[in-house]
Amino acid sequence: MSEHILVSQENRILKLQLNRPEKKNALTAEMYSKLAEELEQANTDPQTRVILLTGSGDSFSSGNDLNDFLQNPPQDGSSPVFRFLKAISTCEKPIVAAVNGIAIGIGTTMLLHCDLVYASETALFQLPFVNLALVPEAAASYLLPQKLGYQKAAELIYLSKKFGAAEAKELGLVNDSFTADALQDNGLRVATELSQKAPEALRLSKMLLKRGAAQVVAETMQTEGELFRQRLGSPEAQEVMQAFMQKRQPDFSKFS
Repeated sequence: MSEHILVSQENRILKLQLNRPEKKNALTAEMYSKLAEELEQANTDPQTRVILLTGSGDSFSSGNDLNDFLQNPPQDGSSPVFRFLKAISTCEKPIVAAVNGIAIGIGTTMLLHCDLVYASETALFQLPFVNLALVPEAAASYLLPQKLGYQKAAELIYLSKKFGAAEAKELGLVNDSFTADALQDNGLRVATELSQKAPEALRLSKMLLKRGAAQVVAETMQTEGELFRQRLGSPEAQEVMQAFMQKRQPDFSKFS
């Protein structure tokens, strides 16, 4: 597990790096557990003032590892993926994300809970939930319409539209973009700047910025989670999984 999540701490910055480059940093249940554990501990660790989240290789995260996900489907709110989503959405300390490539599914939705997001110019984002016969998670069904407006959120979710760093910046999903070579240095620079500020003032400012939506986010995540678990066992989702195994396009013509 530890080899797939690299953890380092320096100058009061906790760096969490997704490290399955050969699988485009696809997330497994063990990886979710480790991320949740580190985020939970960061809240009470006086040596941690800022969290820096990034990936290895040419990807931030390609989303869930489908094989692992099918073998370890989430059962309830204590499942690793939902524990991680709760941890990142309620983390009291600033989270800086350096998106170093593709960010698919939860690779994009987790960014909605990061405070500052920077992307490489080659980053590519997608929300393929409907294509997988699933529903959004991470309170994306609430946060995206709030941030982008209903029609744009619907376009990204219903059509699973891919979009790059320039559009993500225009939409307000990322703060800025950099060349691939400059991304990590800039992410670290911002995290370092935050780590040198008054820590309690930062935590309280984050609480104030998020408090208006905190209850709705928690309730939305619970509703999404219940529907997501139901969808995993649905005939439509089974068709998607069979099509994936058979290397064909899913056929939804028989569904109504």
